[in-house]
Amino acid sequence: MLNKFLLFFIVLFLIFGGINMAEAKNLKLDNKWDKVFEKSDKVNHKKVTFRNRYGITLAADMYIPKKYKGKLPAIAVSGPFGAVKEQSSGLYAQEMAERGFLTIAFDPSFTGESGGEPRYVASPDINTEDFMAAVDFLSVQENVDPEKIGIIGICGWGGMAVNAAALDTRIKATVASTMYDMSRVNTYGYFDKTDENGRYEMKKSLNAQRIEDYKSGTYKRGGGVPDVLPDDAPYFVKDYYDYYKTKRGYHKRSLNSNEGWNVTGCMSFINQPILSFSNEIRSAVLMIHGEKAHSRYFSEDAFKKLKGDNKELMIIPNASHTDLYDKKDIIPFDKIEKFFKENLN
Repeated sequence: MLNKFLLFFIVLFLIFGGINMAEAKNLKLDNKWDKVFEKSDKVNHKKVTFRNRYGITLAADMYIPKKYKGKLPAIAVSGPFGAVKEQSSGLYAQEMAERGFLTIAFDPSFTGESGGEPRYVASPDINTEDFMAAVDFLSVQENVDPEKIGIIGICGWGGMAVNAAALDTRIKATVASTMYDMSRVNTYGYFDKTDENGRYEMKKSLNAQRIEDYKSGTYKRGGGVPDVLPDDAPYFVKDYYDYYKTKRGYHKRSLNSNEGWNVTGCMSFINQPILSFSNEIRSAVLMIHGEKAHSRYFSEDAFKKLKGDNKELMIIPNASHTDLYDKKDIIPFDKIEKFFKENLN
């Protein structure tokens, strides 16, 4: 007779394993090349899926150098916040594969081609777990050296990447490019201008929206980058428009290119800070930011908490926030390659 505890876990596996397999089977993966950047003839590309610790199936693009020997160092890439893997993260992943790494660019939970319901929400916990699940996946690939795994996070996922590095000792090196601290910006607003009273009013509005969503059975979307820029739009909104709303970066699955996150989608960031233990990261960290980026202060302040001589902050002269999304003449890929080769050893 089966031990009752063993039977219990078998039942759980059948239930949740069945759910996971069903979700993976139901993911609608587009196998045609639909990226906003040109396909490289130096790497092989394929779609892959993997599950995180919450049972959500994530979709990713895998890029593998066409010529390699032995087991490869690997890098997981995600971001920007509200983007999809067909945009900036895929460009980074393909570029690093050209330079000798096996890479994946993944859609975070609840977005893009990845699973998770409801759609278009974000979580400091689950999205940190997404990076860790990517490390799980890479660690068991037969052509990957599990001792040589790094991550790249762009924009809001730069903060998630640093947060993951503080928790996951398997991550040997982390690059945060044009980083946002999503907890900080949701809690204090841009440039820390939201005080306690402002935060209270914001929470009242979000909680009122929760009731409306519950009654309607749907989630109101917050809107992405506007289709038409007002004359008085801040310069960084114009910066986003130039990427997300033009041929340069528009993608049909991108939240920022279309209807945005749910209005309440980022609510949990308000009182669940990330980066609380970033001072305990022992692995290598490279933070990259544009000199003229409105978000530069996020990287500068986060860098101050890091300890050790394997941490570096690189400021790119005259670069804006979105210059580091896709401008290959500005993104310091030579530096990123050197950083990973020195630290994934």
